[in-house]
Amino acid sequence: MAAQSRAQLFAQIRRDYRAGTTKRALKRKYHVAFETVEAALDSAFPQPRRPLPDRGSRLDQFKPLVDQWLRADLKAPRKQRHTAKRIFDRLRDEHDADVSYFIVKKYVAMRREEVRIEAGLGPSRLFVPQTHVPGAEAEVDFGDVTIELAGKLVVCSLFSFRLSFSGKAAHQVFASGGQEAFLEGHVHAFRVLGGLPVGKVRYDNLKAAIAQVLGFSRARKETERWTLFRSHYGLDAFYCQPGLEGAHEKGGVEGQVGWFRRNHFVPVPKVATLAELNEMVDAWDRSDDARRIGGRARTVGEMFAIEQPLLAPLPDEEFETGKWSHQRVDRYAQINVRTNRYSVPVRFASRKVSILLRASDLTVYDGRTQIARHERLPGKMEARLDLDHYLEALIRKPGAMPGATALEQARAAGRFTAVHDAWWDAVRRAHGDAEGTRALIEVLLLHRHMAHEHVVAGLTAALAVGAMTADAVALEARKAAEEHRTGEPTPLPDRAQLARQVGNVTSLTERRLRHQPLPDDTRPMPDMSKYDDLLPSRRRRRDQAGD
Repeated sequence: MAAQSRAQLFAQIRRDYRAGTTKRALKRKYHVAFETVEAALDSAFPQPRRPLPDRGSRLDQFKPLVDQWLRADLKAPRKQRHTAKRIFDRLRDEHDADVSYFIVKKYVAMRREEVRIEAGLGPSRLFVPQTHVPGAEAEVDFGDVTIELAGKLVVCSLFSFRLSFSGKAAHQVFASGGQEAFLEGHVHAFRVLGGLPVGKVRYDNLKAAIAQVLGFSRARKETERWTLFRSHYGLDAFYCQPGLEGAHEKGGVEGQVGWFRRNHFVPVPKVATLAELNEMVDAWDRSDDARRIGGRARTVGEMFAIEQPLLAPLPDEEFETGKWSHQRVDRYAQINVRTNRYSVPVRFASRKVSILLRASDLTVYDGRTQIARHERLPGKMEARLDLDHYLEALIRKPGAMPGATALEQARAAGRFTAVHDAWWDAVRRAHGDAEGTRALIEVLLLHRHMAHEHVVAGLTAALAVGAMTADAVALEARKAAEEHRTGEPTPLPDRAQLARQVGNVTSLTERRLRHQPLPDDTRPMPDMSKYDDLLPSRRRRRDQAGD
């Protein structure tokens, strides 16, 4: 019988007894033993039931051994200590113990802390409540996240900047956790928060910021660019103790990274670019303003509304987080950046160019003119080649087009579509491999000044009517662009039918493809002798003869 119902029973027995009911009648009325009636009349507070004697288990004979292993763990490396599963496996394998994993797990969970206390080390977890001043403190950390980027699973770095008072956090995903990502993440966070803390910002000893840890103190030798960045924004950095000892010093952001990863990166996001993913991350940050942290009475957004006006204002200009470098383009029209290769237009081969490397992209300049821009590759020893950069070379060497690496990457990215391939096959059958490929390259050059979808629409229309020239594709693409601009279809009623009635269209190209020769032309050649008199040389000789 539960404690509450037993108390109610005692109250009813005492009330009826005061009303004159005998003990024997109370025993029969409430179906209880005579001892229960006596206990209820003696005290209004039911005595707790005596606990059942411990029946013991098959683990009893092995408990001293388990305690021995747990005591040995106190001196072992933190990541090489026994888990309940490992203890269970050793008991089964080394001692033939027929025990239940549930019983082992329960005993280990109870005894681990008791063993620490018996050894004089105190509890393993002890938390001290903290109070944070609005607008004064923040914490920064990186965490790994796995995403499906363009169909490939890659591990990226999640940057997190969290205000300690409100819990408002700004996140961004980068291909790596290098210095460019570290600085760019700060700039993004300041832009989202609309200011920066007036007090300390807590950091790990990241290589992006720390060049050397000086002794056992908190003194650090900072990297040059991090010093310049802090000076520009007026940041006051607080560096936690290295290793496990300093993990609790910025526990808020440590938990924030894990919470954000579990709630927004499950299941694994599938995106085409990191820019697309970061737009999703910004939306997640805004939606998280409605959540409450722990038992707080206000939401994150409400707390941030209190804190935001107290943040320090931002400087007028943002810090340039990118890093400049200079190198010469190789004979493959490529540059090598952080073990990865990126293409530039072939006309810049063997020339020296300037490279601005940021966390998520790199931009290539010839002087002050931008000549290429690429999203950074997340891996190593990879290549990112733009097919457009090689068109001038391929028009001279059309035989290199089918096996070009840039072409395969364009197919994989969806820029070189099945319509491109179908038109290319048709034009090669009509004009031969070399001339057909050159015609395709002329079509690809249209992408430089026309939208991709308009060129694809032009290819589709040209393919439907058997028009195997780049000029025909350009004409159809301009029609598609005009339709898109005005929002009205071109007033040509036959155009929509041509795609459905390809068999009714007669063209020279289709006749050649179907091996239907044209009839011989029996008309005589035109006489051009009268036009010869108009040539300057003829007039001059005629004038000289007249003189």
